[in-house]
Amino acid sequence: MHDIVDTAVAAGSFKTLVAAVTAADLGATLKGAGPFTVFAPSDEAFAKLPPGTVESLVLPENKAKLTSILTLHVMSGKVMAKEVAGQKLTPASVQGELLHVDGTDGVTVNGAKVISADIECINGVIHVIDTVIMPQG
Repeated sequence: MHDIVDTAVAAGSFKTLVAAVTAADLGATLKGAGPFTVFAPSDEAFAKLPPGTVESLVLPENKAKLTSILTLHVMSGKVMAKEVAGQKLTPASVQGELLHVDGTDGVTVNGAKVISADIECINGVIHVIDTVIMPQG
């Protein structure tokens, strides 16, 4: 079993996320002890963003905005899908904004659908989502 970053790299469907995590210097954090729950947008989720969005966000001058977006996808602690089944919760992301987790019909996070849940890592869990969550602020 690998840490969150190495698991994402090995999966092969998170190239954009891994590049963004690297650009935001969050790799060491997500390789850390955790535990973390990561709502990981797939490459297809990033492809839904307007053209040029990802290329703009990974520029050094946009590091703070990129970090804010990425940390909105992370919660402290390890939360498995069965723990939210049938519930509506508003846990805090590590970015500070509350997430709206709805486990009443599948699982959604701020409207993004969890398409693959409970990918266990040594320092947490990854849930794959179909849409990039953007900060409200």
